[in-house]
Amino acid sequence: MIQIEFLKEILLHQHENILSKDTGMAREQIQSLPDSKSHALIVSGIRRCGKSTLLFQLLREKFPDAIYLNFDDPRLYDFGADDFNKLDKLIGESSSSVLMFDEIQLVNGWERYVRQKLDENYRVFVTGSNASLLSSELGSSLTGRQITKELFPFSYSEYCRFRQITPGIEATLSYMKEGGFPEYLKRKNSEILTSLLNDILVRDIAVRYNIRDVRTLQRLTLFLLANVGNRITGNKLKNNFGISSTTTILEYFSYLEQCYLLSFVPMFDYSLKKQNVYPKKVYAIDSGLVENTTPRFKSDDGHKLENLIFLFIREKTKDIFYYSGSGECDFLVMEKGVIAEAIQVCLELDTENLQRETSGLFEAMKKFQLDKGTIVTLSQSDSFSQEEMKIEVIPFHEYCRDKQ
Repeated sequence: MIQIEFLKEILLHQHENILSKDTGMAREQIQSLPDSKSHALIVSGIRRCGKSTLLFQLLREKFPDAIYLNFDDPRLYDFGADDFNKLDKLIGESSSSVLMFDEIQLVNGWERYVRQKLDENYRVFVTGSNASLLSSELGSSLTGRQITKELFPFSYSEYCRFRQITPGIEATLSYMKEGGFPEYLKRKNSEILTSLLNDILVRDIAVRYNIRDVRTLQRLTLFLLANVGNRITGNKLKNNFGISSTTTILEYFSYLEQCYLLSFVPMFDYSLKKQNVYPKKVYAIDSGLVENTTPRFKSDDGHKLENLIFLFIREKTKDIFYYSGSGECDFLVMEKGVIAEAIQVCLELDTENLQRETSGLFEAMKKFQLDKGTIVTLSQSDSFSQEEMKIEVIPFHEYCRDKQ
């Protein structure tokens, strides 16, 4: 519960704060956002990836009279469903027809309020940092009157533009260590990333899902961040961390994925049941987060490069798998129900790993009837052929450029 005068003061203060801020570098996604008056635009993504800034940019460029309210403001922690009536009154007193709500999913009943404002012909923009919460609640209340877009930390091309550097080997190594969280790149203070991780684990997961053993959740998360690119199973981790059941581990996985912190890529199989049984490979939302929260002795640039490729693919699709047969292939990308691309990642090809890396990729290409495959490296270019199949070896920065 909140007083209407206090709410009015917060609205005014937040709006003034936006107008006084530097809205920063324009994000690549801003050009592809749909312009729809009949549907709510939902922008979801991990905390601190730039969702609010994206709204600021839209407000400054297109909707200067928009009403903006960030529900993650500590002054609004007591805002409840009944307070939407007070917000409604303040909106009615304004002349704005555009509403922008940051992290509104923190308030119970928010989805019905958004539907109400759409029915009243308001244009509504919403951001949120929990993918599952947004999709489930919107699906039940908005019945198709929403368009959802995901926002990630800076992509490689955005990173190079922000740093004002030319894409290349040195830029790749730098991006691998720094990642793409805008605030961290501005300040270079590792506490920004450790604080972000703590906020996600405590506020977005432990508090929301009533997890009492926060310490074990933190230990498990740090272990997963230190093992990007590796296969993991709930049963093994259950024993390692003294957690009572595999079900609890899998629930933790789900919470971490819903908050965009981690992703768990399944091994491809035509049987969904088998996909759920096989080990999954874990990837992180940001390589800088990995670099700044895991022990230095765990550093593995090969797996970090693999993580960069995962993120590049993930920004375009969720249909990502890995292949395991006689050999292995890091990524299979599915399009319209068919495996359309096979990608291997290797920091540096040499005489010791060449046979292993190419044979696993050729095996996957043959199984899914692909005539082209890709090995992404840090700096090497090459090509290999076998039975009318061709593998192109390409540096990361060129792969990103060519696939834009």
